[in-house]
Amino acid sequence: MKAALPSGQRLYAIGDIHGRIDLLESLHRRIQSDAAGAGARDKTVVYLGDYVDRGPGSAAVVELLSGDPLPGFRTVCLKGNHEDLMLGALAGTAAAAHWFMNGGLATLEAYGIDLPGPAWGWTLAGAEVPADWRLTFDRALPERHRDFYARLALTFAAGNYFFVHAGVRPGVALDRQSEEDLMWIREEFLHSTADHGAVVVHGHSIVPAVEIRSNRIGVDTGAWRSGQLSCVVLDGADVAVLHT
Repeated sequence: MKAALPSGQRLYAIGDIHGRIDLLESLHRRIQSDAAGAGARDKTVVYLGDYVDRGPGSAAVVELLSGDPLPGFRTVCLKGNHEDLMLGALAGTAAAAHWFMNGGLATLEAYGIDLPGPAWGWTLAGAEVPADWRLTFDRALPERHRDFYARLALTFAAGNYFFVHAGVRPGVALDRQSEEDLMWIREEFLHSTADHGAVVVHGHSIVPAVEIRSNRIGVDTGAWRSGQLSCVVLDGADVAVLHT
């Protein structure tokens, strides 16, 4: 499928940030410079989820995104599986140890929670999770951040592009996708050559460089460990890439 945005629009879709506030601020400067040449186009920035965990600046990332991160741009923030995991662990509906072992400890530290050394060894030893961690984290979350997490969308569409964190299940209509697949799917989607009804722009699955295929565009270049945060730039039928 040859996808395109409506005339007069330029859109920037940013991959998984994972606490790398330094890279996000750098990429924002590149976007602002690029957008300066876009004339009077309507400009949108879509963040594809996974703002928290692994990197050191989760709280700073959310603080920035919960405001007006790129003045003059429409801002769309999607929900990633790491936000889903974090919120589930906080609510008691997901295993806390699973979140902690997938970068959650870095998020707690970013919110200023002092982790008591040996007592947190359960992550690897399988010991009991400290009973008061939820209360401590709940108290540490600013109201502005709670609102940000609560408002995260699962999908966004523009022209015949469909934006989502992880991907879609092949053979299922875009408006009938499950929340779990939108945030968590991997192999079935990545290996599919099916026409999904739109070109799917996603993060979640790390690639060495932005991956542009006929039915999808993968934008997660593993910023938290690679030092490269990437963005796909869409304008009409043109596709370009920016990265740190």
